[in-house]
Amino acid sequence: MAKMEVKTSLLDNMIGVGDMVLLEPLSEESFISNLKQRFDHSEIYTYIGSVVISINPYRSLPIYSPDKVEEYRNRNFYELRPHIFALSDEAYRSLRDQDKDQCILITGESGAGKTEASKLVMSYVAAVCGKGAEVNQVKEQLLQSNPVLEAFGNAKTVRNDNSSRFGKYMDIEFDFKGDPLGGVISNYLLEKSRVVKQPRGERNFHIFYQILSGGSEDLLEKLKLERDFNQYNYLSLGSAIVSGVDDAANFRTVRNAMQIVGFMEHETQSVFEVVAAVLKLGNIEFKPESRVNGLDESKIKDKNELKEICELTGIDQSVLERAFSFRTVEAKQEKVSTTLNVAQAYYARDALAKNLYSRLFSWLVSRINESIKAQTKVRKKVMGVLDIYGFEIFEENSFEQFIINYCNEKLQQIFIELTLKEEQEEYIREGIEWTHIEYFNNAIICDLIENNQNGILAMLDEECLRPGVVTDDTFLEKLNQICATHQHFESRMSKCARFLNDTSLPHSCFRIQHYAGKVMYQVEGFVDKNNDLLYRDLSQAMWKANHSLIKALFPEGNPAKINLKRPPTAGSQFKSSVATLMKNLQTKNPNYIRCIKPNDKKAAHIFNEALVCHQVRYLGLLENVRVRRAGYAFRQLYEPCLERYKMLCKQTWPHWKGPARAGVEVLFGELEIPEEEFSLGRSKIFIRNPRTLFTLEDLRKQRLEDLATLIQKIYRGWKCRTHFLLMKKGQIVIAAWYRRYAQQKKYQQTKSSAIIVQSYIRGWKARKLLCELKHQKRCEEAVTTIAAYWHGAQARRELKRLKEEARRKHAVAVIWAYWLGLKVRREYRKFFRANAGKKIYEFILQKLMQKYFLEMKNKMPSLSPVDKNWPARPYLFLDSTHKELKRIFHLWRCKKYRDQFTDQKKLIYEEKLEASELFKDKKALYPASVGQPFQGAYLEISKNPKYKKLKDAVEEKIIIAEIVKKINRANGKCSARIFLLTKNNLLVADQKSGQIKSEVPLGDVIKVSMSSQNDGFFAVHLKEGSGAAGKGDFLFSSDHLIEMATKLYRTTLSQTKQKLDIEISDEFLVQFRQDKVCVKFVRGNQKNGNIPTCKRKTNRLLEVAVP
Repeated sequence: MAKMEVKTSLLDNMIGVGDMVLLEPLSEESFISNLKQRFDHSEIYTYIGSVVISINPYRSLPIYSPDKVEEYRNRNFYELRPHIFALSDEAYRSLRDQDKDQCILITGESGAGKTEASKLVMSYVAAVCGKGAEVNQVKEQLLQSNPVLEAFGNAKTVRNDNSSRFGKYMDIEFDFKGDPLGGVISNYLLEKSRVVKQPRGERNFHIFYQILSGGSEDLLEKLKLERDFNQYNYLSLGSAIVSGVDDAANFRTVRNAMQIVGFMEHETQSVFEVVAAVLKLGNIEFKPESRVNGLDESKIKDKNELKEICELTGIDQSVLERAFSFRTVEAKQEKVSTTLNVAQAYYARDALAKNLYSRLFSWLVSRINESIKAQTKVRKKVMGVLDIYGFEIFEENSFEQFIINYCNEKLQQIFIELTLKEEQEEYIREGIEWTHIEYFNNAIICDLIENNQNGILAMLDEECLRPGVVTDDTFLEKLNQICATHQHFESRMSKCARFLNDTSLPHSCFRIQHYAGKVMYQVEGFVDKNNDLLYRDLSQAMWKANHSLIKALFPEGNPAKINLKRPPTAGSQFKSSVATLMKNLQTKNPNYIRCIKPNDKKAAHIFNEALVCHQVRYLGLLENVRVRRAGYAFRQLYEPCLERYKMLCKQTWPHWKGPARAGVEVLFGELEIPEEEFSLGRSKIFIRNPRTLFTLEDLRKQRLEDLATLIQKIYRGWKCRTHFLLMKKGQIVIAAWYRRYAQQKKYQQTKSSAIIVQSYIRGWKARKLLCELKHQKRCEEAVTTIAAYWHGAQARRELKRLKEEARRKHAVAVIWAYWLGLKVRREYRKFFRANAGKKIYEFILQKLMQKYFLEMKNKMPSLSPVDKNWPARPYLFLDSTHKELKRIFHLWRCKKYRDQFTDQKKLIYEEKLEASELFKDKKALYPASVGQPFQGAYLEISKNPKYKKLKDAVEEKIIIAEIVKKINRANGKCSARIFLLTKNNLLVADQKSGQIKSEVPLGDVIKVSMSSQNDGFFAVHLKEGSGAAGKGDFLFSSDHLIEMATKLYRTTLSQTKQKLDIEISDEFLVQFRQDKVCVKFVRGNQKNGNIPTCKRKTNRLLEVAVP
């Protein structure tokens, strides 16, 4: 039976007021009190009309389960309690059903829960949209982009353990059915200064700690990193460990997310190499040196870190070292090179680290966009989700806070404009008269900042570009000259006399009166941060890297594309990005989520009223309520309104059969509500004052109590009547059953008596019949016995007669045979005397031959061709026959043995024969390999999912696949590799990842060298000048050396038609890069048993100790 759908409302069981528009009276105290009351009852969501206020609970709540998703799915916005799912569902249904592009703006200060809110919105949309393999893949990629961006763009701050240090706007694209097709992510103003310096109690970006905590030893070795945080100057040591955060587990999550989003293994490795390079840049330190001309110059103290950075990035060490010590300035056709002092060198190092990380983050966003972008070109519906930093007021506010607060001013401006526009459109749509609403327009503040002529950003750009000495003080002086008369600008150095004695405003600061309150900015660092200058020498050094990713991050370093034009400033870039964002938002239907942080301790169940009040003020929530209530406080469709209040009027209760609007008119007329308190639109009723709504709710509550009493009365009467009828019916049934039981018992007694009498009579009859049958049976048995005895006597007499007759016939036959024998012997004696000798000879010879062959039959050797046993010759005259039989038998059993061979077995024996010709009596290891079959594929690559990527990379048939030990050219140590031989190539791959390290065409293999000892070492010599010979020859150790060398020899001969040179010597030369190293095999006692060991004795000698 289907579950009955229960009609609910926002007003049912309401804790406090669920919609602030209905708050009465409206004041800051009542607003905060209502939020606190709901927060104390775990109600963290509250509405202001269609705006959702979300308070961070700092704990997990059971309100995001799949059941909750289904509860809010396809429900009216005001039908259930306030929830972020209600807003998400309203936006999704508007996009799907009404073809309206949507945007969800999530704002609030750090720690208010903006990132979690954006995740909840995306997870809800993913849960309610369509299913299918492709759709699920798109949804998974969209959701998994969050962990990647959080790892590289989030950090622990004093206010939030997972604070977003960048702004993110994601456009999710849907098809006409509402299924996701892909998305596009835009990022704004990454706080790259955090890379080189973090405030006290805060951390660098998560990814640095995650790599060091969760990276494997092999990965850290490749990245040249150590697990200890104390080794790196760019990491904040006091806050490196965060309670409740598992960096190692998060690193595994990030790697898995990158794989799901679509990052290739080499791309992931390249990203980690760049992150490692940034970490190691912080460890470079400089020392001053004086030159002959008196100029100060900086030198790197310890070049080991620089060397490792260059090895990671593929940069020439001398190039990067010079870029840290000199700066080249180009003007038209002239180049001037100047030295950098220590302070300038440190500035260059930090600028490179910040730029490297910032560009890496932008590349990550672009790479994610490539993976999640929609693959089809059909018309798309778009839902935008904006997760951007909230308004920031710190003790010390700098350029970053100025830019962030400017963005929030623009968002507040568009929020007021779109809210009023939405309100006005609804009034016009419903035919309600529109009244002008007074509100504070912050356009004057936006103009103060962004005006192209006299705006603060324009003046900052002008100051950065003008020649001469430019400092933060000259910038502040310029602001004081131009903005002194502006009502929202304050400075003690301005011409405005009212701020000359304001001791709360230092001389090196200026103050702007934002919509959220006054913010004082320290002018120090404004010019440098706006310039965001990276010396051209460093850009060119990065471009020269052999690292493909780093080379792509610095395209301006290409000497062929030198541009002497100054790059755009950070302020102008952000201003342009904000303008594009505002233009994008204005084309979509807005939905707002205002996030509030209840306390600074990140603790549950604590509500700091002063802190919340401050956020309510700068978010403009009270002003939002006033704008909403300036017309009508509450509006509702006629159908739900009539359904909710129809019990208050006899004409509409219990069912109204006419139009819903007419029913509402009758209802409100019956209740005598003044006409000025409500208006009737085309599809909704508008109620002006919240008191009217609360009066309706009180009347409804009282009426529901009366109806409940009536229902209880009717139910109790029905219950008593039903109980009486049930008891009456039960009494009748019990009486009927008892009478039935009594009659059945009487019948059973009569029946039992009759059965007993019947049984006695039947027993007497049966016994009488039994006696008669026994007598008849004894008579029949007596007759049978007498007849048997008589037939036996007759048979014995006949048998005796037949035996006597047979003896007589046999005697006659014997006498006749003897007589015939005598007659034959007499006739034979006449001929025997003439031919006796010849006949005897032939007879004896025939018997000997017969005996010989019969004995040979029983003494035949086995059918094995290698069995040389043969029976001894019994007679001399059979010598030639004996040898011929031996030869014929051997040929026959060889043919039988060959007939059993398959093509594969023939190939194995051909290889064994080839191995015998190559290594017999030459290699001490050969005899042990004779009895071992050549298998070739020792690794089941096609069956093992671990090597799926390797299998996909190798298209040819694999002749041999085995794990070998590759000898390190530097120290003689071994590392496991996968050795693959195909028809055309020799490949070497990493054992763990399956990634191909080297691929050598067989035409480039010229020789294989090995010792004559009982070891598995062998060298593969490559043709000089070939593409594969860049790093030199290979030196391997294998447990199947004979098989590998034989197969390599045969495959090379088949492919190149030339025999491969097999050198067997206890001393041979191997080419390692530009050097030739001698490999020498000596005998010695091994500490580790019978395993040969290899050691680098000198730069030119590798010694292999063989037991």
